[in-house]
Amino acid sequence: MQEVKELPVNKITAGDNALRLEAEDEELASLSSSISRVGIIVPLVVVSKDDGYIVVAGHRRLRAAIKCGLQTVPSIVRNAAAAEVKEVSLAENLFRKDLTAVETAAGIKDTLDEGIMDVPGVAAALHRTEHWVHEQMVMLTWPQDVLEGIHVGWLGVSAARNLALIEDSKYREFLIRNAHDNGATARTTAAWLQAWRSMASPEEALMQEPGPGRGVNQPALPQAPCLCCGGVNRTDAMSMVLICSRCISTIRDIGARG
Repeated sequence: MQEVKELPVNKITAGDNALRLEAEDEELASLSSSISRVGIIVPLVVVSKDDGYIVVAGHRRLRAAIKCGLQTVPSIVRNAAAAEVKEVSLAENLFRKDLTAVETAAGIKDTLDEGIMDVPGVAAALHRTEHWVHEQMVMLTWPQDVLEGIHVGWLGVSAARNLALIEDSKYREFLIRNAHDNGATARTTAAWLQAWRSMASPEEALMQEPGPGRGVNQPALPQAPCLCCGGVNRTDAMSMVLICSRCISTIRDIGARG
């Protein structure tokens, strides 16, 4: 059993292992209040450096302890190899419930860009595949309006993946507003993507990257948002109106102005 020591908080730093230190929030205040009442139940894990210590696991507990005025915190001092320290720190920071999918991807990117770990190392630390790690990097290249929907929490990653493939920014903004106001599943946004591609010329449509595979389930009937009310309907239940692209843009602009 590893020894737990009371270490001075002014000797402990986050170092370069912390991928994300949170701003003031309700959860941190709640944790600080709990520590004030019952103390720190789970010790921090630290490693020695010079005349102080660096946190490997327990960044939030350290911040909460400082917030409520503790002078010392229970800690386990490990003599871990550098690779092990990085793995433990990465896992704790990225397996937290308060991280959004975008923050997780950004944390992984920082880890790779700074040379802390490589793709196989990140995959092993998080018990994921290397393909999953690469997907996180691709997510960060998606349009900003799509990433904002994921980050705020009203747009799921699977639904967002289809919207990210829509290159027409005005049409994508129109669909994102619809998704925000009415909700949208991956099935719905796949239908929107299909509808958008059907507007393109055959040459453009052939050059598009395929959407995510959907196995051998029964194909969904195409759906599209109404240009007037924004409601999503099956395309076979909608009227075909011959409108030029210039007028379609005008209608979208009027809808955007509300």
